[in-house]
Amino acid sequence: MAYKTLLTVVTELALVKPTLGIAVALARRESAHLEVLALGVDRTQASAFYPGDGAILLQQTMQMAQDDAQALEKAARAALEQEDLPWSLESGAVQLGGLTELVAQRARFCDLVVVPKPPTHAPTRDGESVIEAALFEGCAPVLVVPVAGLPEAWGENVVFAWNQSREAMNALRAALPLLQAAKNVSIAIIDPPSHGPERSDPGGALSQMLSRHGVHAEVSVLAKTLPNISDVLNRHVRDRGAGLVIMGAYGHSRLRESILGGATRGMLDKAEVPVLLAH
Repeated sequence: MAYKTLLTVVTELALVKPTLGIAVALARRESAHLEVLALGVDRTQASAFYPGDGAILLQQTMQMAQDDAQALEKAARAALEQEDLPWSLESGAVQLGGLTELVAQRARFCDLVVVPKPPTHAPTRDGESVIEAALFEGCAPVLVVPVAGLPEAWGENVVFAWNQSREAMNALRAALPLLQAAKNVSIAIIDPPSHGPERSDPGGALSQMLSRHGVHAEVSVLAKTLPNISDVLNRHVRDRGAGLVIMGAYGHSRLRESILGGATRGMLDKAEVPVLLAH
């Protein structure tokens, strides 16, 4: 298994250069084809207008989205034409409600979606919407990378967060190419249940499975000594000097995580290294 088709999505002009820098670097490393989707997004929620005003507003806001899409396409094309790798570029204007379906359609036929980490206090939530569309409707793994880019030797030292969930196993299978290329892999298990199926040997069966794929991993059982799972995981990443985290995403519902928080939301907010997510 290898990553042969990568997808990245740009919706803001300021993020075109860093986003494409990240995606191009990974596509070159994997000898993959890079697909770029440049979207002008109409984020207007028309309501409470005088009769006829809604149609006028819709026309104006869609024209603005089309202008944004053209600017994004121009900037992306200028950057991609400097690169010596296979790529394709598609642009379009979309209303906010249609963003999920369009991203999902493209993500479904890609091996990996590469996006920059959404800013914590971003004026829009386009970044989170793209990630969730690719994960849920696109059924694709997503690599979320800090805007600064991929750190040097980022894939050599990897932490895999294991909690026996379906989402974590899907992340493991999606990340096998990265795990096989890594020099050090830590299977991080936080407060394993004392009555679970792996109670006598946490991570043992997983280590055996990985060894048959040529991945030599060590198990790290961690106590939850901090309030949030994401805090414990981030501390373990720093302690090991890891450059990549692999984990299952949204084991709880998106609504619950948006209100109460969760490991996925915590990692999107606080992770200092790339995070590969799968649902």
